[in-house]
Amino acid sequence: MFFQKKLKRVLSNHKEAEERFAREREELPLEKNDRLAMILAALAVFIPAILVMMGIFFLVIYLVFLRFL
Repeated sequence: MFFQKKLKRVLSNHKEAEERFAREREELPLEKNDRLAMILAALAVFIPAILVMMGIFFLVIYLVFLRFL
């Protein structure tokens, strides 16, 4: 491989990075409305994407089955 040394370095530090992230996460607790903010942000991202996918899905159904009625 071209990047064998870099790949080994990244994979060897994987557990150490996870442990460091867990320690930092425990030190920084969520504030009062952080969970609500995360849920609203997720809805703001996923609902438009889901609506677009449903629109494409229904357009394909219309074009395949209902166009000749």
